[in-house]
Amino acid sequence: MCCTSRLQGILQRTMKRGLASFSYVQGQSPSLKVREYFYFIDHQGQLFLDDVKIKNFTTCFKEKKFLQFFFTRLRRNELDPPRYPEFPFISPCGRELNFVRCEDRPIIYTELITQENGRQFLSYNFGKELLTVPFDPSQLSMDQNGRVYYPSPKEELGRALVKSSLADELSPFFEFEDGDETRPPRWINWNGQRITLTSGPPLSSEV
Repeated sequence: MCCTSRLQGILQRTMKRGLASFSYVQGQSPSLKVREYFYFIDHQGQLFLDDVKIKNFTTCFKEKKFLQFFFTRLRRNELDPPRYPEFPFISPCGRELNFVRCEDRPIIYTELITQENGRQFLSYNFGKELLTVPFDPSQLSMDQNGRVYYPSPKEELGRALVKSSLADELSPFFEFEDGDETRPPRWINWNGQRITLTSGPPLSSEV
């Protein structure tokens, strides 16, 4: 098993039925030596067991090593034959299959990290320094609703969402053509440089 013993204990204590639209049991074994678990990612990027009734900071997973292990293995659920399509992503761990659904996007950028040498990184899903991508301001984009996006670590996961609180920190640096804020911004003024934004808003296929 790839899960820590502490995590295994949590999973064992939460083996219960899922949502009414689909049924599962945490830790079920559909075939020999295969275990299945089910997870949920909220709009802030926090990871939970899917069947936890109260989802907040207290009940989400916080161990950075586990989050690193989980999210670096995250990919589209393209099992053949199909299994649990209601969970569009999976994070496989050997013979353990972790099915994942999300409130919005699977990857949520949660923090901008600046190193002592000035290099900047975006951290995602509360993994701090263990889950990062280099920050290139030109790759930011904003849709008509003011939501800010950035490319995911893996292209197959679609455009990632920037957490609302982080987006609020970045928004004052956006510049709009002719001052028209009804359209997406065209530039960002970052570290004293006016940088052209090269990524448009995400397509529906990127969701």
